[in-house]
Amino acid sequence: MDVTTASEAGLLGADDEEHITFGLAEGRIVFTNDDDFLRLHKEGVPHSGIVYCHQQSRSIGEIIRALELIWEVLEREEMRDHVEFI
Repeated sequence: MDVTTASEAGLLGADDEEHITFGLAEGRIVFTNDDDFLRLHKEGVPHSGIVYCHQQSRSIGEIIRALELIWEVLEREEMRDHVEFI
């Protein structure tokens, strides 16, 4: 599993659309707790996949285990324009 943070991608302070565009261009799935990404998905904005976790609903360990499971079970193509909820 290869992880890139918003800081490493130079996206700190960037708007949500820029994060989605970067993810799509790089084939990256966006992990977020920002409801705006769900809105973008609902509006039909193309993306490489979104994993959403409501803020403070899970421990860091639970989030990591869920992300590992998603990585093990779902293929990249299955995540395209798909939202997975943790």
